[in-house]
Amino acid sequence: MKAARRYWVLLLMLAFVQAAGVRPAAGHGTPGAPSPQGPTAARAIGIKLLDAPESRRADPRAHAYIVDHVAPGSTIERRVEVTNESSAPMHVNVYAAAATIAKGEFTFAPERTPNELTGWTSVDTTDLELAASETARVRTTIRVPRDAAAGERYGVIWAQTGTPSDRSHTMSMLGRVGVRMYIDVGPGGEPPSDFKIERLYPARARDGRGEVRARIHNTGGRALDISGALSLSEGPVGLRAGPFPAKTGTTLAPGDRAETVVPLDARLPDGPWAVKLTLKSGLVEHTSGATVTFPATPGGAGAVAASAARQGHFSTPVVAGLSALVLTALCLLPSTFLRRRR
Repeated sequence: MKAARRYWVLLLMLAFVQAAGVRPAAGHGTPGAPSPQGPTAARAIGIKLLDAPESRRADPRAHAYIVDHVAPGSTIERRVEVTNESSAPMHVNVYAAAATIAKGEFTFAPERTPNELTGWTSVDTTDLELAASETARVRTTIRVPRDAAAGERYGVIWAQTGTPSDRSHTMSMLGRVGVRMYIDVGPGGEPPSDFKIERLYPARARDGRGEVRARIHNTGGRALDISGALSLSEGPVGLRAGPFPAKTGTTLAPGDRAETVVPLDARLPDGPWAVKLTLKSGLVEHTSGATVTFPATPGGAGAVAASAARQGHFSTPVVAGLSALVLTALCLLPSTFLRRRR
């Protein structure tokens, strides 16, 4: 009983130390902290989408981006909200510009580069004069021609501010934030969205951290923005860890393949581990599991003992922020507590 009591006291002390260590510092945009000084703080702007179609009420992507399927000859409208987040008045330009999807990334075209979608897109206000902390709403209208070919187009509604060059400053400072557009054109119903997790394997990054990599194939007819998390269980002495978030930014056009990475804690033992990776885009979600062992050498790939898209039982994961605490505490426990779970 005394050993068990010491264990819980130690774990609580470690939790307190970690919580104190990760507290955000003042002056880095945290609520209630002083605002950062300099040009970045003086020109801060924000933008968000206000509307989503009724048919996509449950789709989280449609609340962040303009995502829709429309027939040729259709017109749709969406509102965006632009906010001056600084303490000084600001002039903001609002416009549409082109975007593409390539190599697993949603890529923004430079400046005001046009494409077919931007030619269909207009905003009711292109110039905003915003006082400090003031917010304005801008209506975006997309008119699709009757002869528009079937297919998906990409673009961005941008809100841009900047300091132009003058006699004493030869360089201008520009900043912009935007809302993505994914507009699919075609008759009838929307093409299905789906993907496959084709391969899952462990690796060790060059900085020594373990990571799990997954090969994803977009098998549907719409672009996907992949997010997700990974949990580990059945590790050495029954350890569990996670969930660990997948790196954001993976976007796949229909038919494309790309790799997503889940970075892990460098202090995790090599294994073996049972891993459960859940990835999703909007309402589409898939889970893949495997038994893996991480390589000991940075830059190497580890072993996969079994891999399948399984939906079986996994132990409830602990919070990623506490995984290192559990590992540390277990290492300091008497041997009587280091029993593998049955």
